[in-house]
Amino acid sequence: MAAPCGRMASRSVMQFLCTFSRSTSGNTGFRQFGTGSLCRMTLKTKSVSETSKRSPYALAAAVFLQRLPVISADCAPIEQTFKDMMLQIELEKSLLSDHELRLMEDAERLKRKQADDYDSDEEDSREDQDIVLTQDLVDSWEQKFRSFQPAPRVRDDVDRDMSSVQRCLADSLVLVAEQTLGDQKLWLMPQTQWQEGETLRQTAERALAALPVGLKATFLGNAPCGVYSYKLPKPLRTESSLGTKVFFFKAILSDSGPSAPPNSALLWLKKSELQGYLKPAYLMKVERFILDL
Repeated sequence: MAAPCGRMASRSVMQFLCTFSRSTSGNTGFRQFGTGSLCRMTLKTKSVSETSKRSPYALAAAVFLQRLPVISADCAPIEQTFKDMMLQIELEKSLLSDHELRLMEDAERLKRKQADDYDSDEEDSREDQDIVLTQDLVDSWEQKFRSFQPAPRVRDDVDRDMSSVQRCLADSLVLVAEQTLGDQKLWLMPQTQWQEGETLRQTAERALAALPVGLKATFLGNAPCGVYSYKLPKPLRTESSLGTKVFFFKAILSDSGPSAPPNSALLWLKKSELQGYLKPAYLMKVERFILDL
């Protein structure tokens, strides 16, 4: 009795279950499934679920291209007062420069020269040359300063041209483009539809490259900074296509390239000017990530 029990215990659990399934399949009419059929059923169920859960919104990417200020902004009255105070403190605590020390030495030598006890001919000739050279240097600096004309901070002809990237140098500007959606022409950030096989950032880079002017920009990361969803007009909606989701990517202008042609439909706008071109719902999404520097 011990030997049969030992052989039975040495059998694996899998062999016992297979024997049990074969013995019961003939009696009860159960169907035995293999691993291949189970995998096919799982893949078929997954494909059906993915198809049923596919979003009716198309994907697009837009580039939020910003030109940072080129010159410093005008100081407010309180900022100008604080600036003058800090400059005065720095002047009082600063050390004399080499040129200032040289001027003081020259003035001291000239004072000794005018005294009655000054009788060194060799030092006199050397000091005269030094004093003349120092004064000539100061005169040349003053002459250059009087002839220097700084560039104007406000240029009415350029600042009024909204298609120029050189306008409003003290402000931060945002690029908007006129694009056609359905039967409407709207001012939007440069955007394009996503294509199979590319990332959303690559889509945004393609939207920037498609502009009629060569603009070089530095993208700030691979993750979008915002998203905006809009629905198509009712006559264009279908069950599988209701609208578009636009993902925005930040970029900083690094090279403006050539000037934009007059009919390029591109505008460089300040933050305060966007409300005159963008729709309120679109502007509400965009204002959240505008860098107002």
